[in-house]
This record gives sequence, C-alpha cells and structure tokens, in this order.
Amino acid sequence: MKVDILAIGAHPDDVELGCGGTIAKLISEGKKVAIVDLTQGELGTRGTNETRAVEAAEASRILGIFARENLKMKDGFLLNSEEYQLEIIKVIRKYQPEIVLCNAIDDRHPDHAKASKLVSDSCFLSGLIKINTTLEGVEQKFWRPKQVFHYIQWKNIEPDFVIDISKFLDKKVEACLAYKTQFYDPNSTEPMTPIATKDFLDSLTYRAQDLGRLSGVEYAEGFTTEKYLALKNFDGIIF
Repeated sequence: MKVDILAIGAHPDDVELGCGGTIAKLISEGKKVAIVDLTQGELGTRGTNETRAVEAAEASRILGIFARENLKMKDGFLLNSEEYQLEIIKVIRKYQPEIVLCNAIDDRHPDHAKASKLVSDSCFLSGLIKINTTLEGVEQKFWRPKQVFHYIQWKNIEPDFVIDISKFLDKKVEACLAYKTQFYDPNSTEPMTPIATKDFLDSLTYRAQDLGRLSGVEYAEGFTTEKYLALKNFDGIIF
C-alpha cells in the first residue's frame, strides 16, 4: 500500500480545495497519492454524510487517486488526543508516504488548525519504534515521512514555497465541483454558506492566479513547511 504522497484533510473537500492542483500534477508525473479524510463533514450545513461520500469518490476518480479512506472522527470536535493520534499513525504506517500534505496551520474553521497539529504530531510519533500499532492483526513497522507540508485554505497565509499548477487548475476546479452540494449552484434551495458563494468558487482561480503572479507562473498553490527545504541544485526552480 506504499504511496509517495499522503494528503490528509479534516473534512472531505479540504484536500481538493487546498492542494488539488498539486495532486493532479504529481499523479500526472507518475506519483502515487492517497487521501485520508479525518471526519465525514457531518456538521456541514449543506448535504449529508452520504452525499459527501459519493462526492469524495467522484473527486478521487477525477484526480486519479490511488486510495482514499475516512477515519470518521468527530466533525467539529477534533482533539489532539492519543486516540486520534494512534488512528493517524496507523494510516501513516499503512501507506508509508515520503511526504504528507495536511491542513493549514491557521484557518477560519477551527478543525483545520486542530487537524494541522494533530497530523503533524502523529507524523513524528509514527516514527517512534516503541509505539506499537497493528492493522488487521499484523504488527506495523514504524514510519516517519520525510516532509510534512501544510496547504493553504481560507486565510491568506504567506507560503514558504509554491507549486506551479498552470496546467492543472482546470482539473482542480473539476475535482472541487464534484462536491455538488457544497459549492455555488444558483438553483440550489439549500442554505447559503461562505463556501457556497460564487465569489468563493471564483477564488479558486483568482487566488491561484495571484500566487502565480508573485512567482512568475500562471497559476500556483502555496504551502508552508515545518523545516527548511534543502535543494540538490537549481534545476527545478522556475526563473
């Protein structure tokens, strides 16, 4: 079940919104990507658990995700607890990712920052040999990802680096729009929410365009890091 990248979100659609373009690009380059949703988004104003699950499956199909699962933690009440840490440690050890992508370090929804710290701590603890976990009755091997990167969500956090998604913005938007109950639909009779407005839908493009403007590409997604990135050389830098 080993993957190159494990993307984790507090809610279904967090990953698509925060780094869907990056994931689409990585998959096009032959990388294997899995997604883990911590909650079912059951407190969401629009839609239901069932519709979210169907939508997440469609978004995964669009992006070409290798695997996706939901840990069914409690939406709105995420805790950086031993119980939740162990559940995340199990999936980290299951997929053995080199890189973990997770929620923004600070954001409008309190679950996002909570999930950010919860996942970060779990990534560290997953590398400790004396923490024992089993999956389907088999003892797991300890594993610590080489890097943990945090995608950017509602708030305009200054990124430490950006990924050029100029050829993949359309794929990102398509994956986000798989969540039909959540986003802008002029014919919907559901209550209006901040992410259901046309402005929010448009922001998927204009925020990526602004990061692109600042970095010399057409569209980009930003990330923050937990430690310095060391470059082997300058070959991968866009000048």
